[in-house]
Amino acid sequence: MPMHDWTLVSAGTYHGFHTLWIGELTRVLNTGLLPRPYYAEAEQVAGDTGPDVLTLEFDEDSSSTPTTEEPDAGGTATLTTTKPAVTVTQIASEAEIYSERRNRLAIRHSSDDRLVAYVELLSSGNKSSVRTLDRFLDKSCSVIEQGIHLLVVDPYPPGRFDPQGIHGAIWNEIDPSAPFTFPDNRRLTAVSYHAVRPTVAYVEPMALGLTLPLMPLFLDHRRYVNLPLEATYLAAFGAIPMHYRNRLMQANESGSV
Repeated sequence: MPMHDWTLVSAGTYHGFHTLWIGELTRVLNTGLLPRPYYAEAEQVAGDTGPDVLTLEFDEDSSSTPTTEEPDAGGTATLTTTKPAVTVTQIASEAEIYSERRNRLAIRHSSDDRLVAYVELLSSGNKSSVRTLDRFLDKSCSVIEQGIHLLVVDPYPPGRFDPQGIHGAIWNEIDPSAPFTFPDNRRLTAVSYHAVRPTVAYVEPMALGLTLPLMPLFLDHRRYVNLPLEATYLAAFGAIPMHYRNRLMQANESGSV
């Protein structure tokens, strides 16, 4: 299933689709992809212009985190010694580490029931103005700074406020000394932020008409699962109203994308 041009439908229509997509991602993660004791849960934030979010957390009944030595942990967690197969990898400069040490005191909860990662599917409204983009950037950088891993999927092309896509905007906040530019003519973005120090971004540019990639979703400092964006997108796309599906598929077939 190729990526479609979601600018051809209303923001409300896309919101309906990406709610379905969040549901498919939740289903896949909770039915074998995630190792115990992790789970995924959709999160809605009242009054926020941000998208629906998948939250990965530790099971409340768990007393320990899984290790790669636990044969019955379930899921398909993969050691990060196998480098994620993406087009671009960026590592922030060490200056990021030291810039945070002056004013920050780390306070950690004694239990393991803590947030570890987010998955965010962008909507056009997230970057429709300086205000909404700044809000999203603040939220994303805050998450990463707290050591929470973040996977962002942006099916919308760069606009006036994000000329190098959403990753270019986020990375400019993380490490402005090493700006991101697209490596080729693909202008949509999937990016996974490994919230270690310094931050590592695994970037896979996407394009209309091309299949969606597998993307690493990090669970801790060394393990990730490969999130099947293509399969979940396909399942969600099949559930939207037929006349919208036809419009989007016809645009691809006509070569207008």
